[in-house]
Amino acid sequence: MRPRRVASAAVLLLGLFAGSCGYTVGAKLPPNVKNIAVPVFKNLTQQPTVEDVMTSAVVSAFSNMGIKVVPVQQADAILEGEITEYNVQSIAYDSSINAEVFRLRMRLNLQFRDVRNNTMIWRQEGFEDHSDFRSRGDVAQTISQERTGAVSQAATEIARRVVSLALDRF
Repeated sequence: MRPRRVASAAVLLLGLFAGSCGYTVGAKLPPNVKNIAVPVFKNLTQQPTVEDVMTSAVVSAFSNMGIKVVPVQQADAILEGEITEYNVQSIAYDSSINAEVFRLRMRLNLQFRDVRNNTMIWRQEGFEDHSDFRSRGDVAQTISQERTGAVSQAATEIARRVVSLALDRF
């Protein structure tokens, strides 16, 4: 019976300690922002549909943090984005000098606006991130993979960092 009390006390103390260090559960937004909108990002690249994949990933990342994403007309704040660069490079090769690993890099311009107070919460030009992926077959299959799986993977990873960038300020 005594070990159970010690364990309970340890959990309680850990909870109090973590709470006093500024750790919180859930996401933080400015006090007047209860929900956000994420309109479809603008695609300034030649890569078709990357804007849809990226926007969907950002919406999912906000939702996964417990933030309500609503239509623009109902939003307290809006996160807008432009995809300004999309680039795929080979970064690793096999012994026959065939590309095996590729890097997908995207650059974005982002702005987070408080529409209720008509103020800019933050803006970042040239936010850049990347995702690496391995080829699984011939060149045609790799190109197909790059256009589907790699873009989704990169968008998910980049979206998490975009959301962190938006939330870490509060």
